Amino acid sequence: MKNYYNVIFVLLLCSIISFPQQNQRGEDVGGSVSGKVLDFSTKHVIEYANLLVMTEGDSSMVTGGVTDSKGNFNLRIPKIGNYYIEVKFIGYKTERITISLTPEKLNVDLGEILLSPSSILLENVVVEGQRAPVTYEIDKKVINPDQMLNVVSGNAVDVLSNVPSVHVDIEGNVSIRGSQSFNVLIDGRPSVLDAQDALQQIQASSIERIELITNPSAKYDPEGTAGIINIILKKNSNSGLNGIVNANAGMHDTYGADFLINYQNDNIKTNFSLDYSRRFYPGDFTQSNISYLDNNVSTTNTVGSVTRGRIGYEGRGGIEFLLDENNSLSFGARAGRREGQQKSNQLFTQFSEQDPSEISYTGNTDRSRAGPYYSINSNYSHNFGSDGHQLLGELYYSYRNSDEITITSEFDAGYQIGGKKTTEIGPSTDFRGKLDYTLPFSESSKFEAGYQGQVDLDEETNELYEYTTTMGDYQLLPEFSNLNKYNRSEHALYTMYSGSAWELKYQVGLRGEYTYRTIEVPTQNEYFDLDRFDYFPSFHTSYKFTQSSSVMASYSRKIDRPGGWALEPFDTWIDANNVRRGNPNLQPEFIDSYETGVQTQLGIANFSTEIYYRITHNKIERVQTALDENVVLTTRENVGTDYSLGGEVMLNFDPVQFWNVNLMGNAYHYLVEGVLYDESFSNTSFNWQVRFYNNFKLWSSTQIQFNLNYNSPTVSAQGTRAGNLRTDLSIRQDIIENILSTTVQVIDLFGTTNREFTSEGANFNNSYYYDFNSPRVVLNLRYTFNNYKPKKEGVDSGGGLGGGEDF
Repeated sequence: MKNYYNVIFVLLLCSIISFPQQNQRGEDVGGSVSGKVLDFSTKHVIEYANLLVMTEGDSSMVTGGVTDSKGNFNLRIPKIGNYYIEVKFIGYKTERITISLTPEKLNVDLGEILLSPSSILLENVVVEGQRAPVTYEIDKKVINPDQMLNVVSGNAVDVLSNVPSVHVDIEGNVSIRGSQSFNVLIDGRPSVLDAQDALQQIQASSIERIELITNPSAKYDPEGTAGIINIILKKNSNSGLNGIVNANAGMHDTYGADFLINYQNDNIKTNFSLDYSRRFYPGDFTQSNISYLDNNVSTTNTVGSVTRGRIGYEGRGGIEFLLDENNSLSFGARAGRREGQQKSNQLFTQFSEQDPSEISYTGNTDRSRAGPYYSINSNYSHNFGSDGHQLLGELYYSYRNSDEITITSEFDAGYQIGGKKTTEIGPSTDFRGKLDYTLPFSESSKFEAGYQGQVDLDEETNELYEYTTTMGDYQLLPEFSNLNKYNRSEHALYTMYSGSAWELKYQVGLRGEYTYRTIEVPTQNEYFDLDRFDYFPSFHTSYKFTQSSSVMASYSRKIDRPGGWALEPFDTWIDANNVRRGNPNLQPEFIDSYETGVQTQLGIANFSTEIYYRITHNKIERVQTALDENVVLTTRENVGTDYSLGGEVMLNFDPVQFWNVNLMGNAYHYLVEGVLYDESFSNTSFNWQVRFYNNFKLWSSTQIQFNLNYNSPTVSAQGTRAGNLRTDLSIRQDIIENILSTTVQVIDLFGTTNREFTSEGANFNNSYYYDFNSPRVVLNLRYTFNNYKPKKEGVDSGGGLGGGEDF
């Protein structure tokens, strides 16, 4: 570890030493041209747009460059004269702008330059350029759900299932490069819900884009092994009143609806939305649990059917006041309710070596987790007059109450012979605040610093009831009922510096965090606390070889703090055969993450590749052991260290004018090793994923998408998970252009989606297989009203595009 930090320090020192040379080189420049490049329709910034400056007389090239992460550019021009600038980006029309540099006006600001998607007329087929569903930026991947017809009726999980680095299992659990530990932000703010619940709750149709940040800088909260998922919700930036309405319905009790309304004038921006979603997934499963206890081998085989689903609704709104040209104040709120359900019917068969005769009985399980949640936030922004010099402040409060109830029943010949009921009830509140300060020194260098603090307060009551045949009801067992109080406070300071030297850009940062945590179980007279300080360095750099090729490298240190039931120091019975127990002595995971990547253009194709290496110390895994005959205990342990070394690739191109291909792949070698229950272990696997995304635009109003996703098998400390294949087909038809459209989705077209895993230890061996009922067909309808889009009238004096058109 120490050697890694020495390498980073040397790289940082070399970059800082070379920085003054860049300033010296810039002193001889006679003039400049600057501006910002945006998408014509969405007003999104376009990063890495190519810019070429030519002399007006002989069209010889003078200089060139690319836009930065905010779409800005600033090009130096050696002498006065007449020039023209070509602005290019794949999939967009080239913009050409004429400028003149005179002694009176050496610095020209072109303002906003809007690029329109390219269009090609081929006989009767019109093909319009579109953004790739996944694009790479210097420090993140950007996912565009609007380009994914196969997710139009789904949620954020469905969007992420089409992304390299991400795996989604049959139950909708998301993992990034093999880890389910990540941080979810919504519009840059922490989610009220747990990460997995938040992704399930948010409708895909309400998402503008998703930013996947696998190596966050010191400015971000370092929580999460795999990084950050930032979900940016739709908020139309056009003036006036406009909105979108979506509705969908499908097989297996699936339907939903949502709408978004925006209003904006010169001083106020407002938005309000509501959504409702009901999604259920039926299937069949088989399970085998074998335990080795007291010189006896006991087996329980289970077959049955299960339906998992989620129901949720949410309202959110926000308003921003533009107080003056340097100050703005905004308020936002979101509130809703979500419920997860799982209902199953089982047939149990039990036998053992000592008693080989089979015992059969039936049972059912009814599990729900439901409750309301809400959050409010306020943001203030102050600009100090110069471009980029600003102070941002935010206050945030959230509340949620997730009541979980599980009822299991066992029957013999139609009569109930046993069962258990468990409840977990209690609220959770979260207070957060932060200040971010940015001071630019030049066009290519800036200083950033800030403070972030949060306080989490949780209280949960766990109760266990057991069915008695004498009473014919479930009776409370006080010895298995507990009150758990969990409090955590964190305070962080960070500082960052960004600069450049010729074509090399770099960013270095350091973050320090103080954490104090207490866990109190009054019913057992137990108390646990944690008091520690941790530091998190980060380093990002990029180098541009040509106008269309660049290489990037980064390092960051992250942390994953255990929470929830993983820390509860008591047994909680899930059903008659499963018990879970928390571990309050868990140590947080610390992750060293290294990445390097290349972006370039190969002929007509956009090509990106990335190599990463991640080491996780104090690796936390969900582990199992046989607690009693036919009873499995699940807990969490620090099992050791894991290593992931791999690479990702994305290729986006058009084989023919109406066919767009996006090929994404991820492959990595995984090793986890350590000591578990006093025994050393070492498990390894070669994991790979492929996403093959095809979009056919046959006519101006018809699109067809066919997608194929494959995830290979992988290992954990105690077992293996089998691979799986899924294919989706989607057809979109515009009924009224830019106003009304319909999409038909066929999910898991060939019925190949399933889940299979095995786990084993010193005294148990378990296997599980789940077969998803498919294919599933969903119909979606979208209506857009007052969809204002600017009308291109030409280039004004500032280099932007003006005009407007009302549909």
